[in-house]
Amino acid sequence: MIEIFLQKKLNASSGKMLLDIKTDIEPGKFVTLYGKSGAGKTSTLRILAGLLKPDFGKISIHGNVLLDSTQRIYLPPQKRKIGFVFQDYALFPNMTIFENLSFALHKNQSKKILDELVEIMEIGDLKNQKPYRLSGGQQQRVAVARALVQKPELLLLDEPLSALDEEMRNKIQKYILQVHREFNLTTILISHDLAEVLKMSDQVLVLDHGKIIQNGNPSVSYTHLT
Repeated sequence: MIEIFLQKKLNASSGKMLLDIKTDIEPGKFVTLYGKSGAGKTSTLRILAGLLKPDFGKISIHGNVLLDSTQRIYLPPQKRKIGFVFQDYALFPNMTIFENLSFALHKNQSKKILDELVEIMEIGDLKNQKPYRLSGGQQQRVAVARALVQKPELLLLDEPLSALDEEMRNKIQKYILQVHREFNLTTILISHDLAEVLKMSDQVLVLDHGKIIQNGNPSVSYTHLT
C-alpha cells in the first residue's frame, strides 16, 4: 500500500493555496490526477519524488517511509524507488539514447534491463542517436524507458503526452500501459485529456484548490471530469 499525506502552502495563480492531500493507493493501480491548472497536481508529484519538500506530511510505500515530518525523515530523490517522466522529457542532449538509459543504472546493476526496455519500447534502432534527432514521440518512449531502468516501485508521469498529436499520443498510451502491466507498476499520471483518463485509469483523484474532491474509478468520477 502507498500511503500519502502531505501539506504545503503554495503560491498558485489564484493566490496562496494550501495543498492538503491524504489518500491511499493500492499496489498495481494506474491512478490519474485530474483537475484545472494550478490545482496542485504537479506539486503533488514533485513532493512524492522528493523534488519539493512539504511543510508537513508522511509518505510510505509498502511500509518503507520516504517522508515523515514528525520523525524528521526525508529521503532524497536518489534514495526513493520512484521513476519520474517529465513533460519536457529531460534527456541529456550530449548523450546517445543508450547512454541516457545507462546513466540511470544503479552501481553494479545488471545491464540486462536496458535490453529488455529497448525491446519493449521499440527503440533499438535509436540507441546510437542523440535526442535532438528524435521526434517527440520517440523521445517520450526513451524518457519512459529511462524512468524504468531502476525498476521503480512508483512511476510518476507529469502530462507526458500533452505535446504529441493524437495518433502518437495513442501509441505512447499503449506503450505506457504495456510497461505498467509487465513491470507490475503502480503509476500516477497527470492528464487534462478526458479520453486519456477514461482509457488508462483504474482510479481517478480529482483535485481542486489543493484538495481531493473526488476519489474513485473513472465512471464514478465522470461527473467531476466533464
